[in-house]
Amino acid sequence: MALEPPRRLVRASRETAPPGDEWLAGLPEAAERAVAERELTVDRVQVPGGRSSLVLLVRRADGSPAVLKLAPARARPESERAALAHWGGLGAVQLLDGGPEDVAEGALLLERLHPDVSVRSLPEAKALLEAAGTLRRLWVDPPAGEGAHRFETVTERTGRQAEAMAASAEKDPDSAPLVDAALAVREELLADAPDHRLLHGTFRQSKVLGGERLPWLAVGPDPVVGESAFDLARLVRDRVEDLIAVPSGAAVTRRRIKRLAESLEVDQERLRGWTLFRAVESGVRARRVGREQDADLLLEFATWL
Repeated sequence: MALEPPRRLVRASRETAPPGDEWLAGLPEAAERAVAERELTVDRVQVPGGRSSLVLLVRRADGSPAVLKLAPARARPESERAALAHWGGLGAVQLLDGGPEDVAEGALLLERLHPDVSVRSLPEAKALLEAAGTLRRLWVDPPAGEGAHRFETVTERTGRQAEAMAASAEKDPDSAPLVDAALAVREELLADAPDHRLLHGTFRQSKVLGGERLPWLAVGPDPVVGESAFDLARLVRDRVEDLIAVPSGAAVTRRRIKRLAESLEVDQERLRGWTLFRAVESGVRARRVGREQDADLLLEFATWL
């Protein structure tokens, strides 16, 4: 069967790939090669799939179900492999293989969950509770010792983002006040970070899928090492389009911050600060690539913080 990338992945790759990047053009051939090398049978391509990887629902030679994921080097598949190996299936999808030779081509073979069932399908209050419980299990000490993978830190990741935000604000004066506020709060937060844990990095409700071993398991990490509030901040703005649509959205957001901070023992003001930074960063980035509706939603949300 033709292993063509879904339209969502094609659009996102065109927005984010650097000039001259050939990963997307070579993806069908790379996927066919990865399937053949592992003696897999493809059930189907997961659609709409993600923005940074091709996900194939496959069966291994013994008939057992699995997922084959292929991602470009810019998506840091080697870090995902290292994080999944370190978590060992506790709170996250189980890594079935993925040694150095697999990472070289951006391929990971993973436990198959229920790809069309996420906690986002639950009522909002229940979804937040289940997602938060899953996230708590992922917050562990990063691997240490000789040969341990070195993960990007929150300081490093947000430093790159801060440079891009500042450059964008120069071209978009309307966003400059929010960018200035976000950059200032980042400096304050990094000055006295309270913990140093392995984090999921891009956690939200749609990243928590139904499983067999456990009811809910996290997928698709872009792992980073830093404080827990940074990880939780992305969850705060889940279903942002629903929050913006109601007059009580700002009040609901404040209650959500309080509830999540208390349930996961995270400082409420630090969670608010990282939520502000991450919302502004996402909004400015969306505007930079022409996703104006997403940018407007995110930047309006940020004004509440």
